[in-house]
Amino acid sequence: MGDEILNGLPKLGTAAAGIAVFFGVLMLVFFVLGKVRGRFSGPVAGIAFLGPAILLLVAGLVVPAIQTIGKSTQNAAGTKFIGWENYAWVFGTDTNRQILTNTFMWLIIAPLFSTLFGLTLALLLDRMRRESIPKSLIFMPMAISFVGASIIWDLVYAYRDPAKPQVGLLSQVAIWLGIENPPNWLLLQPWNNFLLMVIMIWIQTGFAMVVLSAAIKAIPGDVVEAATLDGATGWRLFSRVTIPMIRGTLIVVITTIMIATLKIFDIVRVMTNGNFGTQIVANEMYAQSFVQFDYGRGSALAVVLFVAVIPLVIYNVRQLRKEQAIR
Repeated sequence: MGDEILNGLPKLGTAAAGIAVFFGVLMLVFFVLGKVRGRFSGPVAGIAFLGPAILLLVAGLVVPAIQTIGKSTQNAAGTKFIGWENYAWVFGTDTNRQILTNTFMWLIIAPLFSTLFGLTLALLLDRMRRESIPKSLIFMPMAISFVGASIIWDLVYAYRDPAKPQVGLLSQVAIWLGIENPPNWLLLQPWNNFLLMVIMIWIQTGFAMVVLSAAIKAIPGDVVEAATLDGATGWRLFSRVTIPMIRGTLIVVITTIMIATLKIFDIVRVMTNGNFGTQIVANEMYAQSFVQFDYGRGSALAVVLFVAVIPLVIYNVRQLRKEQAIR
C-alpha cells in the first residue's frame, strides 16, 4: 500500500504542476488585460478570451475531422490512396445496408418515443402534489452511464431454461402470463433491435420530461385562461394551445435525443456486440477501427456519422436562436 502511494506521488506532482501552470497563465492574461487601455482594449480582450477556445476547437475538432476524412480515402493500413472505395463499401454491401437501416430505425423510434413519453409524464406530473419526487425518480436513469444501464437491462432480458428459477424479469413475466417457453429475447430478430431501443428510451424519457415540463410551466397563465374562457378544454387546449406554445422546445428535445442516438454504441456493444442483426453505424465504426484495425473503413463510417449529425446540430442551433429572439 505504501509503495503504491509512493509510486503515485510523481503523478500527483505532475497534475499539481499542470494546474499551477494553468492558473499562472490565467493570472497573466488578466494582468495583461488590466494594463491595456484605449481602442485596443476590446480586440485584445476578444483575442485573450476567444483565442484559447478557438485553438482548442481547431485542435480537438477541425484537425481530427480533416485527418479522418483523409484516412477514409486510404486503405486499411493508411499507406495507399483508394479514393471512394471505402464509401462504396459502406453503402454497397447488404450487411452495411442492414446496419444503416438499423441506425435509421434507432434515429426515428428512440427520439420519438422518448419525447412522447416525456411529454405525457410532464403533463400528468405537473398536476400532482410533490411532483419533484416522481420527477426525480424518472430522471434518475440520466445519471447512469449507458454501460450501467445496459447491464441493468441485461438482467431484465436474461434467458434461462424455463425449468430453472428465472433471473430475467421479462422471462418471468412471460411465464406468469402463461408462455411456457419464453424465447431468448436478444436473439429474437428483428424485435431485439426494439428491445435495445427501450434502454435508450428509458434513459432519455427523464430528460425530455424535465425540459418539456419547464416549457409547459413557462406558458403564460393568461393565454391558458383566455383559451379556457373560449371553450378550449382537454384535447383542444392541449393541441391548440400547449403544443403550439412549446413547439420550439419539442423540436430541440427531439433533435438533441437524435444526436445522442446517432452517437450511441455503448448499449449495442454491451448487450449484443452488434450480433444477431443489431449492429449500428457507431459500433461498426469502432469494430472496424479497433477490432479489425481497418482505419480506412472505420474512418469512412466516422465521416458518415459526422455528416449525419451536422444538419441536426445546425437545425438545433437555429431553433434555439428563434426561441431567444421571441423571448
